[in-house]
Amino acid sequence: MATTTATLHHVKNLDLADQGRKRIEWANQSMPVLQTIRKEFIKHQPLKGIRVAACLHVTTETANLMITLRDGGADVALCASNPLSTQDDVAASLARDFNIQTYAIKGEDNDSYYSHILAAIDHRPHLTMDDGCDLVHLLHTKRQDALEGVIAGTEETTTGVIRLRAMAKDGVLRYPVIAVNDALTKHLFDNRYGTGQSTIDGVVRCTNVLLAGSKFVVAGYGWCGRGLAMRARGMGAEVIVTEVDPTKALEAVMDGFRVMSMHEAAKQGDVFVTVTGNKSVIRQEHFEIMKNGAIIANSGHFNVEIDIPALERIASSKRATRDFVDEYALRDGRKIYLLGEGRLINLAAAEGHPASVMDMSFANQALSAEYMVKNHASLEKKVYAVPQELDKRVARLKLEAMSIGIDRLSPEQEEYLASWSEGT
Repeated sequence: MATTTATLHHVKNLDLADQGRKRIEWANQSMPVLQTIRKEFIKHQPLKGIRVAACLHVTTETANLMITLRDGGADVALCASNPLSTQDDVAASLARDFNIQTYAIKGEDNDSYYSHILAAIDHRPHLTMDDGCDLVHLLHTKRQDALEGVIAGTEETTTGVIRLRAMAKDGVLRYPVIAVNDALTKHLFDNRYGTGQSTIDGVVRCTNVLLAGSKFVVAGYGWCGRGLAMRARGMGAEVIVTEVDPTKALEAVMDGFRVMSMHEAAKQGDVFVTVTGNKSVIRQEHFEIMKNGAIIANSGHFNVEIDIPALERIASSKRATRDFVDEYALRDGRKIYLLGEGRLINLAAAEGHPASVMDMSFANQALSAEYMVKNHASLEKKVYAVPQELDKRVARLKLEAMSIGIDRLSPEQEEYLASWSEGT
């Protein structure tokens, strides 16, 4: 039974808060960069008086980001960026223990999902913090009345950045947004190592399938696909990569993976995971030639990468066989198993990325929020990269937290690199 207080929160059950708080504290131990930024925020209050509406996966790591923003002076409202990605105990603790407006319930239907985003918009934000661009999209379509006070935003993931750039290209984006996803300390680590590990975790948790010796198909060889392919190979799987980009396909070949079309892979694969950011990557033509017992999952932001309506059309029956596992029986007797309703499996069936890698991503979020508050007036209504000095600062802080020292350029070396007359 959901617990509701109209102006403060909508979470599953506040009685879960004790467990949520313990897990938030556990994650915090692995987020030293964000800890450092939080101390600075407490001292300098860079977000004082700023209302933030955040549409993110409601996890232990996100909780520590929200607490950091709050401690920096922000008035925060948080909603989920995916119906299956909320950790209910964390949502309860944020609402009860940290006085952060939280609207999120794991497994919420579409109506609840969008009503929660609208509740965050009702906070009348100055700054938006999005993961997938749903909040920004609603602001620009159904809630333009709330746009007037928005000065800037940040975006966490590839899918959202793609949508935002399309909005900017069409001239409809109403305020500047930083693409946190494109920071090197985000996509090189979060997308690759975080998605790689957490996706395998989600697949194994809900199926208990043995990956060693299986044929594991990775659709897409961006940073997420690279990390997933690497981890699947590490578990002993024979990895097959599908791609539409010839350069990425060639890279996958050079990295030692088999590369082929999805049509060919569909005949061979035991486990399929999509990480492309596109729609209908696995379609009816592929379902029709898959092995009996094929397992299909998605780790992209939206559940459109797998054509689920097509699977339902050709199936004679559907039933849940395990938590987050739906069995589709086809008319010829084959069975195909869809994980997590086609939603991002690393959060639907597991806990998402480890805190130590989200430490960098959310450090970028916090610093980007501070940067946008200070500099929004001089920015155009378009998508910006994370300033390089912020990105490198996050990397330096992470290395320091790991007790790793690196070399520095000498004045002579700096002069050499900056001069066109050197080099002979």
